[in-house]
Amino acid sequence: MPISIALDLGTTSVRAIAFDVKSEVIAISQKEIAQHFPKPGWVEHDALEILALAEAVLKDVVQAVSPSNISAIGITNQRETTVLWNKTTGQPIHNAIVWQCRRTADRCTELQSNAPSIQSKTGLRLDPYFSATKIEWLLDHVPNARAQADAGDLLFGTIDTWILWNLSQKRVHATDFSNASRTMLYNIHEQAWDDDLLALFNIPSTVLPDVRDSDAHFTDIKIGDQTIPIHAMIGDQQAALFTQCGEIPGRFKNTYGTGLFVMTNTGSTPVQTENLITTIAWKRAGTLSYALEGPIFGGGSMIQWVRDNLGLISNAQESEALANSLEDNEGVFFIPALSGLGAPHWTSTKTGEFKGLTLKTTKSHLVRAVLESIAYQTREVSDELQTVLSDPPTELYIDGGATNNTFLMQFQADVLNMPLNQHQTQESTALGAAAIAAIAVGEWTEDQFRSSLSVIKTVTPQPDVATEKQYQSWKRLLAL
Repeated sequence: MPISIALDLGTTSVRAIAFDVKSEVIAISQKEIAQHFPKPGWVEHDALEILALAEAVLKDVVQAVSPSNISAIGITNQRETTVLWNKTTGQPIHNAIVWQCRRTADRCTELQSNAPSIQSKTGLRLDPYFSATKIEWLLDHVPNARAQADAGDLLFGTIDTWILWNLSQKRVHATDFSNASRTMLYNIHEQAWDDDLLALFNIPSTVLPDVRDSDAHFTDIKIGDQTIPIHAMIGDQQAALFTQCGEIPGRFKNTYGTGLFVMTNTGSTPVQTENLITTIAWKRAGTLSYALEGPIFGGGSMIQWVRDNLGLISNAQESEALANSLEDNEGVFFIPALSGLGAPHWTSTKTGEFKGLTLKTTKSHLVRAVLESIAYQTREVSDELQTVLSDPPTELYIDGGATNNTFLMQFQADVLNMPLNQHQTQESTALGAAAIAAIAVGEWTEDQFRSSLSVIKTVTPQPDVATEKQYQSWKRLLAL
């Protein structure tokens, strides 16, 4: 039976997952990535560690299956995270700056007069989230970095590009359309790196990778006696969108991961709006598809914060029981701005806080308030989609670890007043990359892939007036 492997380069872990043509997982290896926080609001990864982990998990999974049955490998990755490395030595000049990092917030403030032009060209808000100001920061703050770049000795990549360059034995410096569109340097209408933006951020074009279709044949790698093609690269949220929604209208998805990523496919038409971002979903078989996205910075990371920093729970599962121990939130709300606020607010300066605390407040109230804020943020982006789309989606497809929290999912359905659908696989991101690769090499057709997926759970909304009032109260507190 043909096997397709996804190399899933996430924010908290690196995984390799082998899928068969029934979209079932037949082997998996996962290793955690160390998180580095050199200053408040700064987040870094060791790119060499990620490379070592990627090679290790790939080796584990290949050993667990028959290499002769592996048809293709697809790579999917945390987007926007920025690596600069010397193309001769292969050494990164600094830790990777992670998408969550806010160190360039002041620089974005300085550039506000350029924000409309940037959004018009790239579809993106001017925000530290994206790669451009991260590259600029590295060139300006790492000793000798700009001199190396000007001499043509440095290469830039998001994590997909960094791993591909190494797996290809330093031969292929490339990315795909979905990842290029997250750099704030790529003109999504002209489908080219933008010279004006490169000049604005003082970034030489020599550092940039080639941009290829998401289902391109990127390279071949040798595993044992087998030569296996890497035949897909795609950003993690676009990969999940491919699995959950594909080109099917009327759907949108939310991945409940480190952050929350609400996204819908808009086909060949780029829909632009002030409060959400327009991005490239993928380019497959020569056809480009756009998406509208609301990235939310506070998702699963807030549950980890409640566990690790506040010590209110010992594991994520406890949050459900604590939330269910209360009839309602009793006026306790959480402002989920631990890393600023993403869509639809886009502010780096706001900080997180609890509201409505009294002598009666317990840890159950605090935990419930954090979970409710996840659902409220998703509702905000959904409201934006309802406003800007002529045919807005009516059902939400869900994936990610927090979908196991039945309290959160029911509250999400209630506050949205629409059903939530969950496919049989929790591995939507990895499956999307593996499926694109398998379709590209002819092992699946897209119809076969779609028919392999089934909705195994639907959460039906049970809205009431109190839920809507709570949401409106939270929005008023957020605006203060």
